[in-house]
Amino acid sequence: MRLRPWHQDDAAEALDIYGSSEVSQWLAPAMDHVNDLDQMRAVITGWIGAPLGSGGRPSGRWVIEETESGRVAGSGQILPLPPEGEDLELGYQLAPWAWGRGLAAEAGHALAHYAFSKGEEEVFAVVRPKNDRGTHAARRIGMEWVGETEKYYDLRLQVFRLRKGDLDTSALQPGPVER
Repeated sequence: MRLRPWHQDDAAEALDIYGSSEVSQWLAPAMDHVNDLDQMRAVITGWIGAPLGSGGRPSGRWVIEETESGRVAGSGQILPLPPEGEDLELGYQLAPWAWGRGLAAEAGHALAHYAFSKGEEEVFAVVRPKNDRGTHAARRIGMEWVGETEKYYDLRLQVFRLRKGDLDTSALQPGPVER
């Protein structure tokens, strides 16, 4: 896989992700189900227009692209977690056709490398209870479960953390993160 910026011509494949109830059920309120191509284009326009980095911290949204086919397999992001934006969330969503191939873990690993190379000391993943795929990917990245909280998004969430010193550089090779 490779991580690259979003483009408007990604909208149809992005709709396979964010228009899928199998994916979107885990995302609200951070992101709602996308109903059609026009709505997906509007969402991507917002992503493209969003400033990269927040207060000098690494952040952004990237396409997870399957290298063999060039298909949009998913989305990876590093974003400040609400309410204060103190913690950085490492997130990943995949199209259902791309599940079970290790792409979320590979993308998460690359994004963690990117965040740590930009001076961050830790990143978090927040996963809804019963989202076994999200939990599995966080663990494959090397993240440690640190408990449950209602601090983020006013939801009870499982919290996983990865510290810079704990990144297993031998587990997965970091792919490039294109800016």
